Amino acid sequence: MPASTAPALFTPIKIGQHVLTHRLALAPLTRFRADANGVPTDDVPTYYQQRATEGGLLITEATAISPYAGGYPGTPGIHTQEQIEAWKKVTSAVHEKKGVIFMQIWHLGRASFSFALPNNSTPVSASDVAIEGNSPLGAPHETPRPLAVDEIKSITQDFAQAAKNAIDAGFDGVEIHSANGYLLDQFINTSSNKREDNYGGSIENRTRFSLEVVDAVAKAIGDEKTAVRYSPWSGFQDMKDDTPVPTWSHITQELEKNHPNLAYIHFTEPRTNIMGDSPVESQDKADTLDPFRSIWSGPFISAGNYTYDPKSAYDRAETSPNNLVAVGRAFIANPDLVERFRNHWKLNPYDRSTFYSPGPVGYTDYPFYNATD
Repeated sequence: MPASTAPALFTPIKIGQHVLTHRLALAPLTRFRADANGVPTDDVPTYYQQRATEGGLLITEATAISPYAGGYPGTPGIHTQEQIEAWKKVTSAVHEKKGVIFMQIWHLGRASFSFALPNNSTPVSASDVAIEGNSPLGAPHETPRPLAVDEIKSITQDFAQAAKNAIDAGFDGVEIHSANGYLLDQFINTSSNKREDNYGGSIENRTRFSLEVVDAVAKAIGDEKTAVRYSPWSGFQDMKDDTPVPTWSHITQELEKNHPNLAYIHFTEPRTNIMGDSPVESQDKADTLDPFRSIWSGPFISAGNYTYDPKSAYDRAETSPNNLVAVGRAFIANPDLVERFRNHWKLNPYDRSTFYSPGPVGYTDYPFYNATD
């Protein structure tokens, strides 16, 4: 009898210089397990090694490109030698299991706080538009200072240097965080960008900063080690764009034209609820990533809502030949998620109360599958 055909989710796909053996990736997830100096703690290598598989892709938590990129207490950086040395332990641990690991690099922009910046500096953004409502700390968000053009150029080079540092730390590549209401996304969205210079107004201008960062990082470490993440319909941190399909179609077209050999591009699905436990129901059901999938010829990662319905991960891989699926919350609670998905084993439930708490609880203590459970 002929051998059964493997589901597309468990067939090889090439990203950059690596051939993956399956298409399930660990989504980038903030976990607050770094020390006061942004150095990953001793639990971090264990966490990533637990979730590593031979030929499987892991994407780290967002990591600050410079002291001025901001951050929350407990988030890591990649701009000091001490941080680089600590990350080497993580990449070595993953490579021991023949896994592939990319570092997500970010600048928070207006989502940061003065207390987290050198000299209590004012957070920066595209324009002086604050995030509405209170921050996670309970206080109102600060009104940011608009970046000058020379500062935009300087931050672009900070991204490039951070990418070099990540490669020095042993990473297989970097994913530029241009999503979820952080600095590059603040320039893209009309709700936060009110500029009247070459970085504001038209779609070409609002997307310029993000695309220039991709150019700089790709020049620094190579296209095949460079990736980028976007979130066209994310309302997180007060984001809204007037024309999401034309805006992110332009971005994707520019990447396809200028950087067709990027390791991958990564989009969050519509109706993804970052801070809750069920999909957002209020968005237009017609919203879809398909316009961007149709433009991009390389590997395409989609993330969001696959935790709620593992079957949807199988379906996405079957219907979109270049697609990988990034899983977050279920991967937190199931270090052996790949085998659980492969064998349709029951998943451990996750504990949201430990997502952002320091230490091993809810981080490295989730059990692997046991058939007797």
